[in-house]
Amino acid sequence: MDVTINKEESKTIVVLNGRLDTTNASKFQQDIEPLMEGDNPDIEIDCTNMEYTSSQGLRLFLMLQKSVTSRAGNLILTNMKPQVKEVFDITGFSNIINIL
Repeated sequence: MDVTINKEESKTIVVLNGRLDTTNASKFQQDIEPLMEGDNPDIEIDCTNMEYTSSQGLRLFLMLQKSVTSRAGNLILTNMKPQVKEVFDITGFSNIINIL
C-alpha cells in the first residue's frame, strides 16, 4: 500500500493506493501516527485506489477516528469502492466513521 499525506490549510489529505492488510498494516500505522498526535485533527482519506482492507486496517481506522474525535476534529473517508465500503458496512464501521 502506498500512502501519500498532504497538509492543506485546514485539513490533512491522505491518499491510499492498494491493499491494506496484515502485510503492510504496521507501515500504515507508522504513516498515520503523526496524524494522531498532530495539531490538525481534520483528516480526509481518499480511498479511490484502496482495493481492500483487512481487520488490521479497520483497527487502524478506528484508532485514527478515536484520536481525531478526542481532539474535536473530523475524519472523513471519501471515494470508497463498493467492495471496500461493504466491509465497513458489515462490520458496523460505517456507523462510526464518516464515509462520503
